[in-house]
Amino acid sequence: MSRLHLTFILLCTVAFAQQPTPPPPAAAKPARPQPPTRDPNSPGYVKAAELPDGTVPAPKQDGNFIIGPTHPAAPETVVKEGVPQGQIIEFTMDSKDSKTYSGIARKPGTFGQPDPANPGKLLVDSYPQPYTRKVAVYIPKQYVPGTVAPLLVGADGPDRMLFTTLDNLIAAKRVPVMIAVSIANGSGDAQGSQRGLEYDTMSGLYAQFVETEVLPLVEQKANVKLTKDPDARATMGCSSGASAAMAMAWYRTDLYHRVLSYSGTYVYQQWPYNAGTPHGAWDFHASIIPNSPKKPLRIWMHVSDRDNLSTRDDYHDWVLANENMAKVLTAKGYPYQFVFARNASHCDRSVKAQTLPLALEYVWKDFPKK
Repeated sequence: MSRLHLTFILLCTVAFAQQPTPPPPAAAKPARPQPPTRDPNSPGYVKAAELPDGTVPAPKQDGNFIIGPTHPAAPETVVKEGVPQGQIIEFTMDSKDSKTYSGIARKPGTFGQPDPANPGKLLVDSYPQPYTRKVAVYIPKQYVPGTVAPLLVGADGPDRMLFTTLDNLIAAKRVPVMIAVSIANGSGDAQGSQRGLEYDTMSGLYAQFVETEVLPLVEQKANVKLTKDPDARATMGCSSGASAAMAMAWYRTDLYHRVLSYSGTYVYQQWPYNAGTPHGAWDFHASIIPNSPKKPLRIWMHVSDRDNLSTRDDYHDWVLANENMAKVLTAKGYPYQFVFARNASHCDRSVKAQTLPLALEYVWKDFPKK
């Protein structure tokens, strides 16, 4: 071996030895516990009709139904050749322009802790945080400019599956020609977040925000006219977006009469604490609906057998909460359809793809189709 080769080998050996030792791999975060599978025929749950696998109830049927374990997508949720496609207009809203929500966020890595003086309250470390949100407006091909149209407001948007499904259902005259407004949340989730403040607060504040700040921009930027008739207006969402949809209709029945709810968060997620509704949206079925006069609402609901469950208190079982909602809606004589999905999880996309046409058609069943 020549001296030149030996020198090269020695230099490479020294250089390799001087390389920094890579840090050990970060410890993997423990997996979030999977919710247990709940039996739709459990004692205390509503009695429900079990349907053949792969089928869904008819949109004219009220009551409680069990679907699954497989969830084939409905053909109306995919683009069909020859079906007129609506126009989508998007714009962004900034918190600095809002008179309702200036924006908050929970300190990263923190969670709400029970107040030692009142365990029913949560202490949350949050701070001001500006936000932007996207708004998507669906305008069906059949909309006649200058005319007043029915309205569907959706949470956690934009929702492309919704827009495609509306294309197909409107063309088939199974739902009215409507404008759909799909509104993104203000960021974050649960207590102390902007999304949690908007969606989990038990009041009509979010509905007021939509009415006074979002919809005027929709009419302006999309050049559409939206009805003021609450019977021609619907709200929809999943998880806390679903409880927000319910709150929009419940507290502002002058604005909305139709509700579509996937994996509704009818549990205790509200923050800040409100003594009037001490358990947040859990109070919908525990006290508010049972103790209130019947309202002119039409409701479609879903929950999954592996939906969310938290054992930190008695107010965080999503399946039980939705089962309780079905019970109180039955007792008060509301028109509703409740679908319990086997072999599915929280806000399960395959269940939505299977049932969204049904849900929309059910919610709008008694409204004229033109």
